Amino acid sequence: MKSPYFTADHDTFRQAVRQFIETEVTPHATEWEANERIPHYIWEKMGDLGFLGVNFPEAYGGTANDFFYSVVLLEEVLGSTMGGFAAAHGVHQYMSTAHILKAGSEALKMKYIPDAISGKKLGALAITEPLAGSDVANIRTTAVRQGDNYVINGSKIFITNGVYSDFVTVACKTDTNAGVGGISLIVVDRNTPGFTSSKLKKIGWHSSDTGELAFDNVVVPAENLVGKENHGFYYIMDSFQLERLITAIGSLSACEFGLKITLKYINEREAFGRHLKKFQVLRHTLVNLATEIEATKQLIYHTSWLYNNDIYCVKECTMAKLKATELSKRVSDECLQLFGGFGYMDEYPISRMFRDARVGTIVGGTSEIMKEILAKIIIDDVNFAPAYGNEESKPEAPKQVFNSNQNQSAPTMDALKPETAADIIRSLPQRIKSDKAGHLNANFQFEIEGERGGQFTATITDGVCIVTDGLTGTPNCVIKAKDKDYEDVELGRTNPQMAVMMGKIKISNIGEMLKFMEYFKRLG
Repeated sequence: MKSPYFTADHDTFRQAVRQFIETEVTPHATEWEANERIPHYIWEKMGDLGFLGVNFPEAYGGTANDFFYSVVLLEEVLGSTMGGFAAAHGVHQYMSTAHILKAGSEALKMKYIPDAISGKKLGALAITEPLAGSDVANIRTTAVRQGDNYVINGSKIFITNGVYSDFVTVACKTDTNAGVGGISLIVVDRNTPGFTSSKLKKIGWHSSDTGELAFDNVVVPAENLVGKENHGFYYIMDSFQLERLITAIGSLSACEFGLKITLKYINEREAFGRHLKKFQVLRHTLVNLATEIEATKQLIYHTSWLYNNDIYCVKECTMAKLKATELSKRVSDECLQLFGGFGYMDEYPISRMFRDARVGTIVGGTSEIMKEILAKIIIDDVNFAPAYGNEESKPEAPKQVFNSNQNQSAPTMDALKPETAADIIRSLPQRIKSDKAGHLNANFQFEIEGERGGQFTATITDGVCIVTDGLTGTPNCVIKAKDKDYEDVELGRTNPQMAVMMGKIKISNIGEMLKFMEYFKRLG
């Protein structure tokens, strides 16, 4: 059947991946599951065939293909019958290494990406901690700058590839007082002194290694910083859509695999003198599942098309992840039921699918978080902007000016009593760190809804801050919020991370906003 998404080249690529998985991976599934380890050589074989660099630039050894090559790859990897193998591959190619590609320096890219694409080095991504899961702002692992190095201390948990990877992209606090604005990503090599890991036992994903990591005065070169210091949270935020999309693709592929082996089983198995496929209740069960699988597939393909065309599709990625992972749980459960007692036996692949499917609604954001994100979009009319997007604002004539270089016209902090959103913004000239902001030149615009808000422009020129009522000039960044939401964040009553994640605070350019925050004293 012709497809609007896949070309003949995609089909040829699919056949190559399928043949590799069927001959080099699937025959070893039972062994790798029992050993709870994927041998390193398989990554090098995948690298030799170009599978690990389909969306990476040719300059680093990739093939620079469109995203639907990744869709094909992710679908076929599930033919291994191991959710753990698919997870290990996904984390390496689309999370850990992807962060380095997107934000890392050229030196850092050359240090890790070619070896990651060739399969010589396997990567992991370490964000979650024992006391910080979805609340990334509360991570406690620290990275203190000492000369040309960072010294890392802390721990991580539930890290896929955490034991057998060669390098780990680690989320650390480089500014313990800045909340989400104090998180950085730093790449740590496996053999670095003080870096240790231990394997965790899991319900499913047995073939992959999931580890608890410990960092005890781990010294890492400062050049291993991914992107800019204190920008890590926003790099993580920006990666959520891809992470959720690849989770959806993998979960949907597992559904198709479960349906396939169940159809084969009911064609062979007899009960009460006839094949199981003749029983109407079983036929209808499978038809319902097949229909939901096909509908979910079209949602995922459409979302992949949006992603491939650089459209920031938070709603669609979230829907796809929610629907596919919940469906995978149900498909694995209902299909196992049709196997009867055999389905409960470990040697039957359906039992492995049943174990592996359960974690899908947890990783990459739980189903509950997916629903709340969607509720914000659908019910509250929240529009999520990309981390590095730009927005246009119409200029308005200035009404009142507060200037950090003219004390006679600028009210003092006591006089302002910055408790309302408007006064908090107008207090910026008194909060600027003039000794550090001498080189700063920028235009920031605030659009705050409510009677305690208004529209304001903060212009910084050579360290002098002027706040003007109204919108003037071309902004480096636009901040939008309701007055109470903005006040709660500025005065420390609300976690900034959650405010941004839930769309209460909308920021057009996160990088510029982080730069802006560095030069002003905080209120809360």
